Amino acid sequence: MILIIFVLSLASCTNEDVYIDPLDEDVYLGGETSIEGFFINIFQQPASNLSQEELTLHLKSDQAFADIFVSAPSTHNSGLGPVFNQVSCEHCHVANGRSPFPSNTDNLRGLLFRISKPGEDEMGGPLAVDNFGTQLQTKANFGIEAEGKVDWSYSYIVGNYPDGNEFMLKNRIFRIYDTYMPWEFTNLISPRIAPPVFGLGLLEAIPEEQILLYADPEDIDNDGISGKANIVWSVTDHTFKLGRFGWKAGQPSLIQQTAGAYHQDMGLTSPLFPKESCENQTQADDYSDDPEIDLELMKITTFYAQSLGVPIRRNFEDDQVKEGKKLFRKLNCNACHREAFVTGDQSDKPFLNNQKIFPYTDLLLHDMGDGLADFRPEFVANGYEWRTPPLWGIGFTKIVGGENANYLHDGRATTLEEAILWHGGEAEESKQSFKNLTKSERNAMIKFLENL
Repeated sequence: MILIIFVLSLASCTNEDVYIDPLDEDVYLGGETSIEGFFINIFQQPASNLSQEELTLHLKSDQAFADIFVSAPSTHNSGLGPVFNQVSCEHCHVANGRSPFPSNTDNLRGLLFRISKPGEDEMGGPLAVDNFGTQLQTKANFGIEAEGKVDWSYSYIVGNYPDGNEFMLKNRIFRIYDTYMPWEFTNLISPRIAPPVFGLGLLEAIPEEQILLYADPEDIDNDGISGKANIVWSVTDHTFKLGRFGWKAGQPSLIQQTAGAYHQDMGLTSPLFPKESCENQTQADDYSDDPEIDLELMKITTFYAQSLGVPIRRNFEDDQVKEGKKLFRKLNCNACHREAFVTGDQSDKPFLNNQKIFPYTDLLLHDMGDGLADFRPEFVANGYEWRTPPLWGIGFTKIVGGENANYLHDGRATTLEEAILWHGGEAEESKQSFKNLTKSERNAMIKFLENL
């Protein structure tokens, strides 16, 4: 129905019949939740199909997402820390998009560092570093020591396309130093940039069987693509479930993802994570205020990510964009960045029900090669594997986040072209095919991505 209305509205403006090529059935990337526009706050818009009651709840959840927490005791938003990374959700997810890479080491913005020791915990997850946990907290309340500091240096890779055009890739080499306790060089470090938060409710609403349909961990069909499901521990259901969220699909649900962010990023305890993130460390406080946030607040904040709209594709009628999409498919990029899914029946959130969506992800793990490896396992995911990130809205990255809003899990790629050239492992063949395109063909494929 939406597509028909869109076509008719265009026809009424031009007095001509408008035909949308089947190639472009994905104009409404988020189904009926999709929103139109081209502006800096595009990721902050509610889904277009919310009821009035749902919209009211969305506005309430918007405030919760923006709330700034302070150290205890306080009469409002109490409980920050004792050690933490940021003071609110918005401080990492700038305008609901991916975090810009920090311009200096004094404010890491949405850059954080997962840490662990070699091995795994009793649930098969990352093994916590003694006296540090599984995430480095670089800030602390007054009078408390932060866990450590971070800086970085650079390395460069210069290469040439077969047509003679040059490219250069820049990588950051991170260092943890000035830690409050001795730091072992054998500890594993994984830098992560905060990703966009829109469209997550739709990803959660995809039936598990649809995702598992594309899993082929042993590459039985011999196509070089061996997508693997991450199976992770659910603290709400006390069982193992399919992982969907996070750079390695380490979280099974949005409420657990939300509670985990409150806990690790802001140091706030909740019914899901009732112990301080720095429990048994010298920074731990002795307040009897745990849990510091309740289940209602977690549900409200989670609803915000569930009820945000997804921007529609732009310039889909442009010939260069059409060529780029054909090349995207020809190069087999959609083997991992799978275009379409249909959501299930989420009875408590009817606006997510039965939507044909085009997130351009399979939500599975893929080996991305040595260049992108962090060498840090996370449940089933090994140190070379990452969950395919959704591509919907990727063309708005720098519009929303500014020029320092980059790509890939650690923000190393400053352009989409660089992001493609970092691909390896299962994507090596597609990357080499991209390099063998003519310059105009490469530009067409980038333009397609820029209009998602």
